[in-house]
Order: sequence, then C-alpha cells, then structure tokens
Amino acid sequence: MSRDPQRIADLVEIEQLCARYLAYASQFVPDQWLTVFTPDVEYSAFGTKYSIERMPELLAAAPRGQFIGNMPVVEFDGDRATGVQHFIFIDQQTHAMRLAWYRDEYVRTPDGWRIRRRSTTFMRKKGGYDSGRQHDPLSDPKGGTGAE
Repeated sequence: MSRDPQRIADLVEIEQLCARYLAYASQFVPDQWLTVFTPDVEYSAFGTKYSIERMPELLAAAPRGQFIGNMPVVEFDGDRATGVQHFIFIDQQTHAMRLAWYRDEYVRTPDGWRIRRRSTTFMRKKGGYDSGRQHDPLSDPKGGTGAE
C-alpha cells in the first residue's frame, strides 16, 4: 500500500464516494445520488446500460431497501482508477437479500473523484454469478428484481 499522502487522500475520497452512493440509493435521495457520477456515466444492471438521463427513473423504479457495502478495493492509474465493491441489498418489505458486487471505473474531475462506469454482478443461491435477469426495470410494470 502506498504511503503517499495524496494517494491515501484519493483512496479515502473514493471510499466516501462509494459510501455516499449506497446511502443515497438506500434513502432515495435522487438529486444527491446523481452527484457521485460523471455526466457521461455508463451504469449497467440487469443486462441494460443506463445513461445519467435515465438514472432518476431507475432509482424511482427500484425496490426500497438497505444497501450495506464494504470499502472498495481500488487500483490507481494517475487520475483514473478501477475498483470492486461488494454489497448486500436487503429488501425493505420482504427482507430478501441480494449479494452482489460493483465493478467500477473512477475518474478525478474538477469536483473530485466520480464514478464513470459501474456494473453490477449478482451472486446466486445455487452458485455462480451474473449481471441479473435481463430486463429493463423502467419498462417492467412489476419492477422485477432479478433476485431468482
């Protein structure tokens, strides 16, 4: 691990960025949730890629619940970085859990570190893992969860 004070500060900032993402998503704070992303973000879940313009609708369509995540494991490359953050999502109504991880790309912006790409991989009860049951939650009137 680097003992460089700037690299340590960068790591703490990215950890806080990821923590804010989970907190804002759990508390449904859409105006703050969008601040963790770059304007050209690519977010992938359930076999679909979303731009920032569709993300408020995506958050609104998501089931209510709590995200609990670890600190991301981050690799730096100058003003860019990649990371993996494991998390659990607990559905508020059923308490069903989804185990998953995010694979991220971060970039330093004039406003600090932001998420440029984020993709979700789900761990399955029967073993294996995938990006979720392919569907678009914005066009699914039942708000499918992909939690088979």
